[in-house]
Amino acid sequence: MCKINPRVDFAFKKLFGSEENKDLLISLINAIVSEEDQVVEVELKNPFNLADYRADKISILDIKAKDENGRWFNVEMQIREDNNFNKRAIYYWAKLVTEQLAEGMMYKELKKTISINILDYNFVPDTTEVHSCYKIINTATGNDDRLHDVFELHYIELKKFTKTYHEIQSALDRWSSFLTTAHQLDREHTPKELASDINIVKAIAAIDRMFNEEERQVYEVRLKEFADVASIIASGAEKNIEIGKEIGKEIGMEIGKEKASKAIVLNMAGKGIDTNTIAEFTGLSMSDIAAFLQGRGEQ
Repeated sequence: MCKINPRVDFAFKKLFGSEENKDLLISLINAIVSEEDQVVEVELKNPFNLADYRADKISILDIKAKDENGRWFNVEMQIREDNNFNKRAIYYWAKLVTEQLAEGMMYKELKKTISINILDYNFVPDTTEVHSCYKIINTATGNDDRLHDVFELHYIELKKFTKTYHEIQSALDRWSSFLTTAHQLDREHTPKELASDINIVKAIAAIDRMFNEEERQVYEVRLKEFADVASIIASGAEKNIEIGKEIGKEIGMEIGKEKASKAIVLNMAGKGIDTNTIAEFTGLSMSDIAAFLQGRGEQ
């Protein structure tokens, strides 16, 4: 079984962002983009390099690539939930556009830039679709008019992938299945629906032998960070539940006291006892007593 979780961004970067695995990156990209944007070859702009992590650049885990037609791609795996990831995705896309200009290009030479964000949590609301694609469109016609076709942003939400092996139909299904069930896979026991894809087979073979000792230590640290954050979030949620229960008890007690006080006031008033005596007996203010008496018809 795979001992490395390919959804951990450090492992994802080495698996898909290494020179020896460019074919896996091409396969993943082609599983997501349209037929007209299929890729044949890519040049990695920030290939996996352990020295980056020694230099404290562990946050730089996206994959930047340029294909044979000059199109640029940013591919990122996000395992930690981020409610502001939509803004981050736009920033990463824009940053890649500006990097093109840094190479001395003129505006007219800007190539299509495609951002692919693979998320290990639910993010896009009101849809059960695993794959969501965003483009700039003309809101009056609903068409993109190809005026701003340099922009394209994809979200792949792995938590929404629920297909069994027998239901797998597309390349994206196969990659989604690999990413979500890698811990169940090995070369000797690979479902035929995945074994038919040479890129998936290569990924399964590569995942457990991908790290040397130093890289594995970095991976373990990264994995522990995610586990610690998840634990903190879970503890916070439990604490909030307990606080909510206590608040609920206190509110319930206050509501109970109010109901009891109202019942006493109405009972005493019904026996002809004056409000001054009721106030002295119950300790309630005259305004509270008046409010209870005014609401007696609302029972």
